[in-house]
Amino acid sequence: MNYKFFLAVLSLLLVAGLLFYFGGSRPAQGSLQGFAQCLADKGITMFGAEWCPHCQKEKKAFGDAFRYVPYVECPDNPNVCLNKGVEAYPTWIFPDGRKLVGEQGLPKLAAESGCELPR
Repeated sequence: MNYKFFLAVLSLLLVAGLLFYFGGSRPAQGSLQGFAQCLADKGITMFGAEWCPHCQKEKKAFGDAFRYVPYVECPDNPNVCLNKGVEAYPTWIFPDGRKLVGEQGLPKLAAESGCELPR
């Protein structure tokens, strides 16, 4: 009897921990509009390609809010990307010329841009 009770409590704690970890560790995608708009307001642009898996993952992290992020599709705009010195995808370019190359993730973009991620 005590064994079943112990397993039930342990299972509940495990489920609660998983829900907290996976549910609370990421901002809700619907609330990322302000973050994406902040990147746009600061003139930070993502350069990428539709076929690039790292670009797709970066875009997916923003969810619907990605539409607010300035984005250049390099295969469609090769001269723009060449002129900006884009050599790999994705590349985030700041107005001061600073580049972040490769998949960054939202926390790193927040830290580098000064834009606040929603909690």
